[in-house]
Amino acid sequence: MKKILIISDGSAGEHFIQRVIETYTSENIYYVVELKAKEYEEVNPARFKFYEFDPTSFYKLSNLLKMEFVQVILAMDSQLDTENTIKNIRLVKKSLRIIVLNQWDINNEDSDVIMVNSNEILASRLLDYLPNVPVIAQNVGIGEGEIMEVLVPFGSSFVYRHIGVIEQKNWRIVAIYRNRKLLMPSRRRMIQPNDLLVLVGEPAVLKSVYRAIKRELGQFPEPFGSNIFLYVDMCLVNSSTIKEMIRRAVFAHKKFKHNLIIKVVNPSNIETIQYIKEYRDENVIVDIEYKSRDLRATFYSDIKSYHIGLVIVSSEMFEDYYTRNTLYESHVPVLKLSDRSFSSVKDAAIILTNNRDLEKISSTIFDISEQMGFNLEIYSYVNEHDDDKEQTIEHYNNLAAIFSKSIKVIKENENPIRELRKKENFVHILPFTPKVTKRRIYSLLSTDSEKLYYKLDNYHQIFLPVQL
Repeated sequence: MKKILIISDGSAGEHFIQRVIETYTSENIYYVVELKAKEYEEVNPARFKFYEFDPTSFYKLSNLLKMEFVQVILAMDSQLDTENTIKNIRLVKKSLRIIVLNQWDINNEDSDVIMVNSNEILASRLLDYLPNVPVIAQNVGIGEGEIMEVLVPFGSSFVYRHIGVIEQKNWRIVAIYRNRKLLMPSRRRMIQPNDLLVLVGEPAVLKSVYRAIKRELGQFPEPFGSNIFLYVDMCLVNSSTIKEMIRRAVFAHKKFKHNLIIKVVNPSNIETIQYIKEYRDENVIVDIEYKSRDLRATFYSDIKSYHIGLVIVSSEMFEDYYTRNTLYESHVPVLKLSDRSFSSVKDAAIILTNNRDLEKISSTIFDISEQMGFNLEIYSYVNEHDDDKEQTIEHYNNLAAIFSKSIKVIKENENPIRELRKKENFVHILPFTPKVTKRRIYSLLSTDSEKLYYKLDNYHQIFLPVQL
């Protein structure tokens, strides 16, 4: 939960506070300081804390600033009070982001103080109603949201990612503003906290991109979907394996705290079906498909209707070429369960390759590791030095610092797959690319660890789509 401090002593501040109250979000807590307390409608006491004191009082304000706020918003009617309040904040917090409603053209040289000029906002809004007068940004294009500015928060999944590895389908990063300077994007440029990105693309796509940029740890399986889907084909999996799958899927469901949908196709064992039905509750849905229907049609329909963000299957099902390709084309993460214990897994292993796909899925890997309590291990084959690998390691180290998550980089002289097969238990996380969909016979002579994923079939594996 992010803490935001709002300081107000005028009518503009009152209107702003009321608008914030009416804007739903479960991710922010607002601390509101007013010179004189006001009554607001439909206030959620869990999200709003109100204080009544003079914000120019350093003693009172400094006590409140002992808490960690992500930003402060000032909407005050007096220029002198506004300037003194900024000075008081800076005495306690040297780099706290401050947003100021500027009604007086206050001069500012602090890069962490953002002046919002009220006169410019009013003039810009009135310009919208003048014919034949060009305006910047909001009226460019068709005006339906195809141009968007997004401020990258410190804990964003986009922080310290190179632009070249971000999948930009039907949208583009066209400009970056950093410390009030314009930077032109390039493949090797790295996004940093508090960068302002200018995005252009299809409005619906940009909304998804916005959510992805603002996403932090603890959200998986978002943004892929909101629920977990256990897919059981009783023609491919025996009864004892199904029962183990159910127990492991329920364990994952409790860790991720999302609803679990158990979908059974080709039902053939009454005792096993009854066993599955016993897991029904308000957070576990059992859906049994008694009619024989086309796999792809029913699977894609279920992914959409249940808003699935993670699919769980057995090793036997993933081994099936047709099923594997159907899973790939759904663009949803897949957890492939082996016959080992899942609850005892402590380590998540990733193997560096010569491409940058692991950087594309890095935030999701950190999210999964955080929620499941996995230690993160990165395996690199030292006999294959590559600049892309070094940049990927740098990226993971940066994310580890942001998310306070320790990682271990293991550089091996031997093939990492051979070394991993010596471990007792772990989960192997890798990109879900077209390489994984190929028939295994075509990769027998390959040295690509992604093509040889099946060499670790005896361990749990998570396949993550590289598309946003």
